[in-house]
Amino acid sequence: MDRQAVMQEQDLAPPVALPMLSPEARRRQLKEKLIAWTITAVAFTGIAALVLILVFVAKEALSLVTDTAAREEASFSKMFLPQLVRKGKPLAYVWQPVSGVPKVSMIPLFIGTLKTTAVSMLVAVPLGIFGALFAAEFAPRRLREVLKPTIELLAGIPSVVLGFFALMVMASFLQETFGFTSRLNAVVAGLGLALAIVPVIFTVTEDALTAVPRSYREASLALGATPWETAWKVVLPAAAPGILAACVLGFGRAIGETMIVLMASGNAAITSANLGDSVRSLSATIAAEMGEVVVGSPHYALLFFIGVELFLFTFVLNMLAGIWTKKVIQRLKGGAG
Repeated sequence: MDRQAVMQEQDLAPPVALPMLSPEARRRQLKEKLIAWTITAVAFTGIAALVLILVFVAKEALSLVTDTAAREEASFSKMFLPQLVRKGKPLAYVWQPVSGVPKVSMIPLFIGTLKTTAVSMLVAVPLGIFGALFAAEFAPRRLREVLKPTIELLAGIPSVVLGFFALMVMASFLQETFGFTSRLNAVVAGLGLALAIVPVIFTVTEDALTAVPRSYREASLALGATPWETAWKVVLPAAAPGILAACVLGFGRAIGETMIVLMASGNAAITSANLGDSVRSLSATIAAEMGEVVVGSPHYALLFFIGVELFLFTFVLNMLAGIWTKKVIQRLKGGAG
């Protein structure tokens, strides 16, 4: 009975009045909501812009599938299979979209893109990673304060300046040194690309290395490891996800770079494994031919299709890198890899 009486008294008791917010607190709350809405709108605007760009590029390339004339001139078999160029000659891969009989093989463009990107990554990845390792683990404080900003300033150099330097200086020097038949080739373009992506790899890798907890280093040194062993066997594996992200960003910059490759590669769509031959990349093809192409023609749609291919390359690469990064993080945490 006592319990029922208490419950009745609680029901009959007047409700407790909530404290009223002051005008200043209301303004602060409204300001925070406005900031949150603004940030959300900006984020969705960026996502929407990206989606619209992809939709536009895909729509312009769609005529290769829907248009009969475009399918006859640039079918998938003509893009990816060897074709008859001249009677009595073997089948070959040729990129010559403007001719009496257009030849639209993508294979020379793929090979040129991969050759220049491979050369740039072979040079930039070791330089960027080991440079970041030196700056983060071994460089004196004063040297680090000068070294890092200096390398980061290289990222601000316009790509056309790097391309001009590769065209006028590096091309002649490399030809005299290695005796290349073609003055402008995959090696020259790849080294020019390396100058552009080393700052990206260095900066992201250095941030990943400095983010490794200091306790890792102290524990390794306490167990008798040398500073080099600690940096190589402890710090580098712990920073592996960030280093992979740096390499992915560098690869994306290299495969999508236009001006350096356009100026320093020779722009010859040659199907060859020789790095000393001139090459033509996917991005440089778009830049070189888009200004003179007839809008709505099969050639026009083909250039947009190249843009779709570049997007697919980077998308698949980022997806694979994300999967590998998750496995590395699980392994470092001791989970099932």
